Amino acid sequence: MKKEKDPPKHLWAPWRMSYITGIDTKKDEGCIFCSKPRQDRSRDKDNLLLYRGKTCFVLMNLFPYNNGHLMVIPYKHTSDILDIDSETSAELWGLICGSKRALDSVMHPDGFNIGMNVGRTAGAGIDQHIHIHIVPRWNGDTNFMPVVGETKVISQALSDTYDALSPHFSS
Repeated sequence: MKKEKDPPKHLWAPWRMSYITGIDTKKDEGCIFCSKPRQDRSRDKDNLLLYRGKTCFVLMNLFPYNNGHLMVIPYKHTSDILDIDSETSAELWGLICGSKRALDSVMHPDGFNIGMNVGRTAGAGIDQHIHIHIVPRWNGDTNFMPVVGETKVISQALSDTYDALSPHFSS
């Protein structure tokens, strides 16, 4: 007796269409970590910019590894961590801790990956401007999709994540 195949399962992600078609994804001229905070504050949500400090800012990752993937970035354009002063280092660390607190409060992850890739060889996608990644992790978030299907499932729209996190940041 022939067994019926399971019907195909569908992953519905309509917000990805603008990326696929290239609509609203024009390349920024120069360094995005320099251009985003220079834009008017009224564009912060569109730019996924959560917080503007004196020497650093917090930005959501446009292509996140997981829901809530944040980056803390100094305004100073440099690829060398030794080029930032003590005031910037202090604010950078404070924003890393504040970002973790916000993510704990809103998303309740089981753990975090917090770190940076310095240089293209080390895995930096944008290697000319240092930035710290804060990636919330949950038990079981690495399942068959990324391992077998080479597809990462982001289960919440970036705008919804922004709205949930923004009350925890004030600038």
